[in-house]
Amino acid sequence: DVCMAFIGDGVFQLKKGQDTTDLGVKNFSPAYRALGDYEVNKLYVEEESLRDRGLSHDDLMPLTWEDEDDDWAEKPSIHIISRAKLSELLEEQDVIFNF
Repeated sequence: DVCMAFIGDGVFQLKKGQDTTDLGVKNFSPAYRALGDYEVNKLYVEEESLRDRGLSHDDLMPLTWEDEDDDWAEKPSIHIISRAKLSELLEEQDVIFNF
């Protein structure tokens, strides 16, 4: 069971409408859209990080996954959670990769 957490400036990774051409760096947006195909459908975004950067849920890409147990219904992958809830979630993890 894999999940991803976006905190601090990492929340900008999920911002819709990205164009990194002038920056000369890879745009990872297409990769995030494919995560649901690999059963990575729990993308947690720290609420305080969004707010501190003037962003809201509406500023993020509409990432979804298809639930085969619910007649392939599309469901949201992004979950906005508080810093306290994220801390609890991290404590529950067996392995954490930080990048």
